[in-house]
Amino acid sequence: MDACYRPRPRVLLAAGVLLLAVAGLAGGLGWPWPPTLTGIAAGLGVGCLLGALLHSQLPDPREATTPSMRRRYLREFMPPMAAYVVLVLLSVTLLKQVQTPGLRALVALMPLPAVALGMRAFVRHVRDTDELQRRIELEAVSLATLLVSMLYLGGGFLQSAKVIDLPAAAAMIWVFPLICASYGLCKVFVGRRYQ
Repeated sequence: MDACYRPRPRVLLAAGVLLLAVAGLAGGLGWPWPPTLTGIAAGLGVGCLLGALLHSQLPDPREATTPSMRRRYLREFMPPMAAYVVLVLLSVTLLKQVQTPGLRALVALMPLPAVALGMRAFVRHVRDTDELQRRIELEAVSLATLLVSMLYLGGGFLQSAKVIDLPAAAAMIWVFPLICASYGLCKVFVGRRYQ
């Protein structure tokens, strides 16, 4: 079996629906869960649904790279992303207890090195693919970045016109995840142009 295991879209779809149902029930029925846990379940549910959509639309990764490249990418990418999840939860927990501004800054930035390592793995993977795959990846990243930048700029205009009122921290935290999600969707459309 290839080392690049991808769960079937049905599994991702079922997991997404289940996680969203759990989050909805926890929030709607007032389960004694912390709101953070409900948010994590909802976020994972949306991620699974997006994964199911992308899985059904993207070409098989075995066609784009060699098995050794996929294994290396997973070895370099997955541990930092798992560390990122743990460090975000730890950071949010510790920020409730730490009062010193310098220490709060360090605690708040704890997840950043894990993201940097994950992005290093992504860049290395893209750099080592063939020319066509590299072009697809770079066009998808470029389009995703442009789309999210336009969204953020439009939000800034609406904010300055006092049409919307979003907390700056929430808007800034969502830029990177939106680029990642947009990248996956853009890759579907860019990849179809080269099929």
